[in-house]
Amino acid sequence: MYQHIVKPNETLWSISEDYRVPFSSIVQANQIGNPNMIYVGQAITIPGLPNPDQIPYSIHVSTSNRTLTLMKNSTPVKTYPIAVGRVLHQTPVGDFVVINKAPNPGGPFGTMWMSLSKKHYGIHGTNTPSSIGKAVSRGCIRMYNSDVEELANTIPIGTRVLIRPSF
Repeated sequence: MYQHIVKPNETLWSISEDYRVPFSSIVQANQIGNPNMIYVGQAITIPGLPNPDQIPYSIHVSTSNRTLTLMKNSTPVKTYPIAVGRVLHQTPVGDFVVINKAPNPGGPFGTMWMSLSKKHYGIHGTNTPSSIGKAVSRGCIRMYNSDVEELANTIPIGTRVLIRPSF
C-alpha cells in the first residue's frame, strides 16, 4: 500500500481529496481515533494504491526544460516534450503518484487524462498541439496525444511522478 507523508497545512480531509479516496476509508485504514490529530511527517496509508517502490517505472518532470522523462529502474527510457503551467498557475513541484487514468476525457485534455495525487492536477493530452514546449496550462502537464497514450499504456497506477524545476 502507498504511504503518504503528511505535509504542513494538510488535513486528513485534504489528503482524501488529493487521492480521491473516501475520508472514512482513510480513517479506517489507519485506525485514526481523532481525524483532527494528524501531524507533519506522519505516514498515512492510502487504501487501494500500490507501493510505488514496487513499480519499476517513475516519471521525472522538469518544468524549466519542459520535459517529462520516463524512467525504468532509475534508467531513462524516453524523454517527451511537454507544456507546463503559466504564470499564476505554475505546475506544482513535489512528489506525486498517478492515481487513475481516463481515456478520452474530452475538451482540452486530449485523448488521455492521468490524475496526480494533487487535486485538479494531471498529465494529459491536448487539443492544441502547438502549446507543447510552452508555459500555457493551468498547472497540468500537457503532452502530445500520441505521447500521453504511449505513456499511459506503459505505466501502471501508482507510478511515482517527481516534478522539479530541473533534473
